[in-house]
Amino acid sequence: MMTTPYYLIDKAKLLQNLERIAYVREKAGAKALLALKCFAAWSVFDFMRPYIDGTTSSSLNEVRLGRTRFGGEAHAYSVAWADHEIDEAVGHADKIIFNSISQLDRFSARAGGVACGLRINPGVSSSSSDLADPSRPFSRLGEGDPAKIEAVLDRVNGFMIHNNRGNDDFNLFSGLLDDIEERFGELLSYADWVSLGGIHFTENGYPLDAFCERLRAFSERFGTQVYLEPGEATITGCTTLEVSVLETLFDGRHLAVVDSSVEAHMLGLLVYRGAAEILPNAGPHEYMVLGQSCLAGDVFGTLRSQALLKVGDRISIQDAGGYTMVKKNWFNGLAMPSIAVRELDGSMTTIRKFDYADYETSLS
Repeated sequence: MMTTPYYLIDKAKLLQNLERIAYVREKAGAKALLALKCFAAWSVFDFMRPYIDGTTSSSLNEVRLGRTRFGGEAHAYSVAWADHEIDEAVGHADKIIFNSISQLDRFSARAGGVACGLRINPGVSSSSSDLADPSRPFSRLGEGDPAKIEAVLDRVNGFMIHNNRGNDDFNLFSGLLDDIEERFGELLSYADWVSLGGIHFTENGYPLDAFCERLRAFSERFGTQVYLEPGEATITGCTTLEVSVLETLFDGRHLAVVDSSVEAHMLGLLVYRGAAEILPNAGPHEYMVLGQSCLAGDVFGTLRSQALLKVGDRISIQDAGGYTMVKKNWFNGLAMPSIAVRELDGSMTTIRKFDYADYETSLS
C-alpha cells in the first residue's frame, strides 16, 4: 500500500470525460484544448492525446509544456506578456492571444506569422463568485468595446471569450451565447476561430446533443471554427487525494487530523470557501477532517464513518484534480503528495515522489 499523501488519477474515470469530449468534437465540429491552468499532470498526456486537439495556456511556462509534452495545437494566452517572454511564447505557439489592444499594438509585429487573437470581455458571465468573475467591475480581462475591436480587425483573426468557466447549466450557457451573438456578431463574422473557454459539459445529465447543436449553429452562423477549453470538464471526478489519519481529538465535536493540508494541497477549498467531498461518508460518527498545517482554518470538510476513526485509517478526498496539483505548495514544509495513476486494469503506478531535495530547491 502506498504511503500517503498522494494524488491518485483514475484513468477509467478520466476516460469517461475524454469520450464525452470526443463526442462533442465529432457532433459539434468543435476543437478541444486542455486548459493547463487547471490540470497539467503530463504523465497522462499520452493517454489524453487521442481525445483532445492540443492545449491552451496562461503563461510562457504553460505554452512550453503544452508544446513539448502534449503536442497538437498550442494556444498561448497571457493577461500581460512581458517583453522578454513574447518571442519564446510565439516560438511554441500556433496562436498567440492578447488580452488587450495595447498588448496587441505592442507585440503583434513580433508574432512572426503566428495567428493572433484578442480576448473579448462581453460584460456578463456565469460566475457566481466575484473572485472568478471576468466581468467584475474594473476587470482587466479582455476588451469590451466593439468599435475599438473593429478598428484592429486587420491584425486579428480570432477571439477568445471566457465567461462560462465551470458552468454546467446549458440554458445559462446558451443565453450568454445569445448575448455575445447580439453584441459582437458583426465582429465574429470576421473571425477564423473563436474560443469559448471552459464549460462543464461532461457532468452527468448534461444535454450533450443540445450543446452540440448550439455550438454547430454558432459556428455555421459566423463561419468560424469553435474551440472549447475544457479544464475541469476534462478531469472532474477522476482524481482523489488519499490521506491518512494522524490524530483524533474531541473539542465539542470529533476531529481528525490528516497528513495533508488544504492550504498546501487543495488551496481552492480555502480560496472559494468550499468543503471537500470525503469518503467514507456513511455511518453514525461524524468527524471534521483537518489539515496538518498550523493554519487554524485548515479544514477539508466533514465525513461520517461506521466506526470511530483511529490513527492510520485511510480517507479519500474526492475530485482533487482541477486546480489542485497546479497550485500545490510547500507551506509549513509539509510532505508533498506523490502522484499516482490507477491504470485501466486496476493496477497502480507511482509516477512521482517528492523529497527534501525538492523542498530545498524550491527555495534559495
